[in-house]
Amino acid sequence: MIRHDVGAQFPEMADFIHGEESNKFENGLGESVIVTVCGTEEETAALLATVLDGDRTAASLLARAIHQNPATTDASTDALTVPLSPSELGIWIDPIDATSQYIEGREEVLEEGHLFPSGLHCALVLIGVYLRSTGEPVMGVINQPFNYKEPSNGRWSGKHFWGVSCGDINICSLSRPKCGSEKGRGLSAVLSSSEKQVVKESLTSLCGPEKLMYASGAGYKILCVIQGLADVYVLSEGSTYKWDSCAPHALLRALGGGVVDLSKSLQSASKAQEGQAELTYHQSQTECKGADRWANQGGLVAYRDCSQLHSILTALKGKL
Repeated sequence: MIRHDVGAQFPEMADFIHGEESNKFENGLGESVIVTVCGTEEETAALLATVLDGDRTAASLLARAIHQNPATTDASTDALTVPLSPSELGIWIDPIDATSQYIEGREEVLEEGHLFPSGLHCALVLIGVYLRSTGEPVMGVINQPFNYKEPSNGRWSGKHFWGVSCGDINICSLSRPKCGSEKGRGLSAVLSSSEKQVVKESLTSLCGPEKLMYASGAGYKILCVIQGLADVYVLSEGSTYKWDSCAPHALLRALGGGVVDLSKSLQSASKAQEGQAELTYHQSQTECKGADRWANQGGLVAYRDCSQLHSILTALKGKL
C-alpha cells in the first residue's frame, strides 16, 4: 500500500521503494497469489479474498483501509521545505518491525518513562528515506500503533514520530533528550537478550547492571535511544537490515546522533575517525545472497552523543 501510494504521487521513486516483505503469498489451497493494490476497492477485496481462503469480510475490511485517501495528520510539517527532488531519493519500508511481538499479541503493563522488554508496544512501522547517491538517511517516520491502551474501553491508540536531516535542516518531532551524564547518572544501554556474553560483560562494567536493559525489535530499541529511554543501543551481530535502521537513523541524525557500523568503528584507531562509519542505505553486499545482501553485517551502535559512542567503543575495543 505504501509503495502504491508513494509511487502514485512520486512516479520517479516507484522503482526505488524497497521493503522487507514480499507481496507473494500462498493460500490454503497451495495457490500462489501476487497481491497488488488494484484500481478499485472491490477488485482489491476480491484479490485479497484469494489469499485469505475466501474470507470476504476480512478482505473487504482490508481493502477499505487500503483505498482510503491518506490524510496529513501532523500540521507541524506543513511549512517544512526540503531541497530534494523525488528523483534523488529511495525508500526502505519495514511494515511490521518486531513481527513476533505483533503475532504473539502480548499486552504488557505500560509504565510512562520506561522501555518495555517485549509485547505489542515494540511492534512498529518504519519508513526511511535515503539519498540514492550517498546512501545517507534524510527522512524517517516511525509509527507505533500500540502506544497507549485506554483503561476504560481497552482500545489502543497509536503515535508517530518523524525526523528530517538534510544539510543544515535538522528537525524532529521529538526534542533532544538529556543524556545520562546530564541527568547525573551513568550511561545506559539497551541490548538484545541474545547478545554475546562478552558484550554484556563489557557494558555491565561500563554502565552498571542496573543500566543494562533488554528489549525486542531493532526499530524499537533505536526508538528507545531517540526518546531517551536508553542512551545507546549496541548490537554485535549482523542480524538487522537496512529496512530496520533507515527510518530511526534519520531521526537520530536530526537530534545530533547517528547509527554506526560497530565493526568498522572498532577498526578505527583514533577518536577523530569515530562517526565516519555511519550506516548507508544505497549499496548491497554483492557477495551475499537474498536478504543478507542488505544486512548491517558489522553490527551497529545507535547513539545520541559522540561522547557516548566513544565510551562504548572504548569498552568494546579488543573484545570482538
